[in-house]
Amino acid sequence: MEQVKAYAVRGTTGIDLYRSIGERRPAAGVGQAVAVTNFKLTWTRDYRPQPDGTCLLAVARPKLVITYTLPQAPKDLPPGVKESWARFISGVEKHERVHGQHIIEMVKGIEAFSLGLREENDPECRKVRATLQARLKQFSDERVSQSRQFDQVELTEGGAVHQLILALVNGP
Repeated sequence: MEQVKAYAVRGTTGIDLYRSIGERRPAAGVGQAVAVTNFKLTWTRDYRPQPDGTCLLAVARPKLVITYTLPQAPKDLPPGVKESWARFISGVEKHERVHGQHIIEMVKGIEAFSLGLREENDPECRKVRATLQARLKQFSDERVSQSRQFDQVELTEGGAVHQLILALVNGP
């Protein structure tokens, strides 16, 4: 499931809108960003001890909610600014949805790894849980690294988001 939340910004020019983003933007990890993608992931898991002493992870069903938090400009922008804002916010949302896709890919990877996972000599299902937990950290670390690399490309000078910001700030 995906949802979009908005935070209000104000202004009548591109530079005013961007300044308002700077004043109102959501915190994002170690810094702040124009928009943020967060997620909540919970699991339904069924660990089944087997007659031979192994433990099988028979069910691993995710429940994922991705939340995109984006700036929302006033509805009554002047025509040129309205067009500029529309291009800006469309590009920002496209960027955030790539982060969302990274999250979805991580969840699919976890699901594929989890389902059918088994450990020998594990009648209380402790080993299989430990194996899963160790791998979950790797999945998370890989996604964080992927997101950082993506942001580095997009946000540095000449990157897509950097270009969006420049067009908004230098526009009407």
